[in-house]
Amino acid sequence: MLTWLFNADQKRRKLLAQAPDGPLRDFLATEFPDRKSPISKVPLLAMDFETTGLDAKQDHLLSVGHVELLDGGIILGSARHQIIHSDQEIRDENISIHRITHDQVANGISLGKAVESILKQLAGKVLLAHHAKVEIGFLQQACKHLYGMAPVLPAIDTMQIARKRMDRLQQPYKANELRLFNLRKQYGLPAYQAHNALMDAIATAELFLAQLAHGNYHKSPPLKNFLLGA
Repeated sequence: MLTWLFNADQKRRKLLAQAPDGPLRDFLATEFPDRKSPISKVPLLAMDFETTGLDAKQDHLLSVGHVELLDGGIILGSARHQIIHSDQEIRDENISIHRITHDQVANGISLGKAVESILKQLAGKVLLAHHAKVEIGFLQQACKHLYGMAPVLPAIDTMQIARKRMDRLQQPYKANELRLFNLRKQYGLPAYQAHNALMDAIATAELFLAQLAHGNYHKSPPLKNFLLGA
């Protein structure tokens, strides 16, 4: 784990030396949170993408929602939701699932502005997501398209936390039990409208705080205990 963190910061500095001026360089110029910091003191950005599919190279972004966490709480005033412009045709099934119309996408903000805003909000924070490889994959692919390189992204995955807990307890589970809203039920959290990027980001933030609260920690554990891949 420590090797991964060292390599991540080493890669960040290497990319910084190569990055063009602009949003990606500004993001890479900001140090990652200290791995030893108590998780309650680490600034997090819970984020969710709605997309046309799960292949970051073939599919495209429809919307992004994110909200900040700090000091064991969710900063609702920081919540943001943006529809992202695309010239690609949206399939009927995408409209029925995400409730994002052709007109909304046509009038959405550009991918460049969306990614610039995300990187600005994410600088100095750790990404928090459910099944985080989706958010990581799409954000890295967008950065490759816009800036010619993909950033390293320290992240916490609430699905990985749940899976590790069940494995540790030798508790059998089915794949659908790891879905965001099924996990929320286990903690008595309310049901929200699914497939809305901002609501899913808030739902993920609440799930993570519930996971922490049920961890029986005597004191706030360090960030390194939660990073994706740990």
